[in-house]
Amino acid sequence: MNHKKIQRIMRKYELITMVRKKNPYKQMMKKSLEHRIFPNKLQREFHQILPHKVFCTDITYIPFLSRFAYLSVIKDIASGEVVAWNLSLSLGVALVTETVKNIQLDSYENVMIHPDQGFHYTNPAYIEIIKKLKMTQSMFRKANCIDNAPIESFFGHMKDELDYKSCQSFKQLSLAIDEYMRYYNHERKQWIRNKMTPVVYRDHLLVKAEG
Repeated sequence: MNHKKIQRIMRKYELITMVRKKNPYKQMMKKSLEHRIFPNKLQREFHQILPHKVFCTDITYIPFLSRFAYLSVIKDIASGEVVAWNLSLSLGVALVTETVKNIQLDSYENVMIHPDQGFHYTNPAYIEIIKKLKMTQSMFRKANCIDNAPIESFFGHMKDELDYKSCQSFKQLSLAIDEYMRYYNHERKQWIRNKMTPVVYRDHLLVKAEG
């Protein structure tokens, strides 16, 4: 029997199905509870003087051969040091959760981490890891990349300086990324940081704070 005929019969005899439809508002509420958004606590306060207190993070696409790799980076805003990164062929949430696991600190408590409001960073798996580490969560607003300018600046410099397009395999690209991170942290001097490398400037700030 055609479904339209059934609908006509139901209307004629005022029949109402007892099968409940999904409430779209409840579905939206459930989704909003699972994928949480946090306020922008950093508020573009990019002039930080204590290392390992405020981190920014984001993901960028890296084309090689005829496909993309995805690079997740966490950067210390005070020193400019890249404290963790993760390169993957998958854009799943593990891309960012594994990056967080690569941070090496004695204590994570009250360290602020500042990403965008993308799927990865509002995901319950990411939020739970940050919560367990007792880090402070901050997020910048949609369509406001200037709210995360330090990490955007890093990606710009990296793509200008790294010859990623010549990589012929994922392993080769991964090695090139690792070497660039070493170079950036230990050799690349920066004018805005008294012509010091990020690692040297980090140590400089720590000594200054102790004095």
